[in-house]
Amino acid sequence: MDTPQNTALTRALTELPGPLPARGVIHIVIPHTDRFTVVGNHLAQHAGLSTVAVGLAVRIQSLPQGTEIGIKALAARFPEGEKLIAAALRELEAHGYLRRAVTNLPNGRIVTRTVFCNQPAALLRPRVVAQRPAPPQTPPPVQDPAPEAAAAPQAPALPDVQQEQAPEAPAPQEQEPEAPEAPAPQDHAPFVARVPPPTAPRQPSPPLPQPRELTAELDRAATALLSDLRRHARQLVLSEYDIRQLAPAVAAWLERDTHPDTIRHTLTNDLPQPLRHPAKLLKHRLTVLLPPPLPGADDLAAPARPRIAVTPFQTCDGCERAFRAPTPGHCRDCRNAHSPAQAAA
Repeated sequence: MDTPQNTALTRALTELPGPLPARGVIHIVIPHTDRFTVVGNHLAQHAGLSTVAVGLAVRIQSLPQGTEIGIKALAARFPEGEKLIAAALRELEAHGYLRRAVTNLPNGRIVTRTVFCNQPAALLRPRVVAQRPAPPQTPPPVQDPAPEAAAAPQAPALPDVQQEQAPEAPAPQEQEPEAPEAPAPQDHAPFVARVPPPTAPRQPSPPLPQPRELTAELDRAATALLSDLRRHARQLVLSEYDIRQLAPAVAAWLERDTHPDTIRHTLTNDLPQPLRHPAKLLKHRLTVLLPPPLPGADDLAAPARPRIAVTPFQTCDGCERAFRAPTPGHCRDCRNAHSPAQAAA
């Protein structure tokens, strides 16, 4: 019997827009409407987690609250053994996705609670708790005057000068604003974003290196080297404009006695996949990886040691004892012995 073909999958491939890649995975994305779980790429593409740990984390994230996820409970569901599941749980615990804590219940029992966080990196960011607005205060209802007060005769009005003014109610004192509460001490360092925001000013790119003198021989060799790159890496197909722009930089490398094979290996080694802008990549590598000029023979010579002046030995004219002095004469003892005699004379 022939192998049945999935005609629906083949039909879906023909409906994909744009050209399909020659190799690698091809995604057919159909939006979910029910029974789905959102999984972040930080987990699905985690470089430090094994495939078993990633799959186990996705399964745990899809389970409802209160589901047992102990080692024995997971081993009863999956074909993996207890040792492999225990190792995967330890990986998730080491990377912050899982936490197991022992808790004492009021009845005296000791249980282990397992907490799973779908995005542990978000817990490191400082969170601001929004304050709820105070509910509007309803004014008290106005009460009707008592019947006795309504039936009592009103006093005649006095002149404006003699009328007694009722004492004004004291103005409500303004309450001092409460000092903001000090933030609770954090057990960990605050989250620091390593990626600059899109609005951050960009550093200007360094200029392409230029040779001291672009001779016709250097220009011809640099142009030939750039034109020949597509034989070694088919992604590096450059236009004539790109070659004219990059030729002085390659000439600067050749001027510094860099072998053409070394330049070719630097420009074609470990290319990103896919390569969208080959000229920009070559410009970056030619600028950042430019080697220094070769040192000359004088630079490689050992530095000369400084000469130290040594005082020569002299023979004392009086006692014929050796002593150090720049000129012949008497030693210190003879000079001290002759000094009192000369002073007396």
